[in-house]
Amino acid sequence: MSGKFLNNFCLLSLMLLVTLVCGCSRESGPNIQAGAYEVIDDQGTRVMLAHKPTRILTLAMGLDSIVLGMLPEDRLIAVNALADDPASSNIVTKAQKIQRKIKNPSAEEVLALKPDLVFVYNWGKAEIVDNLRELGIKTIVVKGPKSINDVKDNIKTIAGGIGEAAKGTQLIAMMDTKLSEIKTKIDNIKPEERKKIVLISLMTSYGGKGCTFDDICQYAGVINGVSAAGLHNGQQLTKEMLVAINPDILIMPVYNDHNTFDINKYNREFLEDPALQTLTAVKEKQLFYPQEGYIYNSSQDIVFGVQEVARAAYGELFKQPENCHISVAEIN
Repeated sequence: MSGKFLNNFCLLSLMLLVTLVCGCSRESGPNIQAGAYEVIDDQGTRVMLAHKPTRILTLAMGLDSIVLGMLPEDRLIAVNALADDPASSNIVTKAQKIQRKIKNPSAEEVLALKPDLVFVYNWGKAEIVDNLRELGIKTIVVKGPKSINDVKDNIKTIAGGIGEAAKGTQLIAMMDTKLSEIKTKIDNIKPEERKKIVLISLMTSYGGKGCTFDDICQYAGVINGVSAAGLHNGQQLTKEMLVAINPDILIMPVYNDHNTFDINKYNREFLEDPALQTLTAVKEKQLFYPQEGYIYNSSQDIVFGVQEVARAAYGELFKQPENCHISVAEIN
C-alpha cells in the first residue's frame, strides 16, 4: 500500500469518525444552556427549564402560599381570587400586593398572562395540563395532597421547579419544628380527655379518611368523628350519620366569599334543624368558628391548621395569631 494511498485512507477515516461523533451529538438532544435544570413532576413528566422562572402562576391558593413562602410577591403574576379574603386566607397581606386575581382560568386565559412556569394540582381537570403544554407553557403537576407528608413532597417539587431547593428544605424544617412544639403539648393530654370533632363544611363530602383534615386531626390529638365512623373523603355526611357520631365539638364554616355569601344564615339554619337538637355539641353550644385559612390549608401553613384544631378541642393552650405564614422568601 503506497504512502499516498495510506494518507488518503487515514484522512477519510478521520472525516468519517468526526461525522459520526457530530451526528451522535446532534441526536442526543439540544445543547443545554448554563443554568438550565430539569424537574420531574408528580406524573413523572420531565420539565426542562432554561433558567429560574420570573413569571410564575399557580392554579390554587395552597400553591400560591408555597411559592410565596420562598419568593417575593413580584415573582407571582396572579393569585387565587380568595387569597386576599380574610375569612379564607392567611396570606392576605402578601396577596394584596399582587394585582391580578384568578379563579379557574382557561388555558387561553393562562396563556394571556404569559407565565414562564405554571403549577397545577393533579386533582383538577386533566385536560388543562395537556392544553397548557400544547400551548408551549412549562407546566409542573403536583399532588392533590391527602396528608401533611404530601404537602412536604409538593414543597420539594415546587422548590425544585423555581430553582430554590434549599429554601424548600428550610420550609419543611420550620414545619417540623412547629409540629414538634404542638406535639409536646398534645402528649400531655390523656387519652380519655381526647375530644371528638366533626368539621361542618360547605363541601359536604369533605373531611373523612384520606384528606388533609383527617391527617390534621391526628397531629392535633383529636378524634375525627367522620373518619372514626368509617367515612372516606368524598362520601357524603348525612344528618343521620352526624347524630350517630354525636361529636363533642362542631367546627363551623366561616367562608363568605368576600361577604357575598351569607354564612351566618347558613349556620343558623343548620344549627336550628330539629334533627340535630340531640347533638351534644349543639346542646352544650360547643361550636368553634376557626381561622379557616388554617383549616383548609395545603401549604407549609397547614401546621397552623393542626394548632387551630387543637385550639378548638383544648382551648387557650393552643391560641395563635391570625395570618401566621412560614416564609423564607426574605432570605437571599
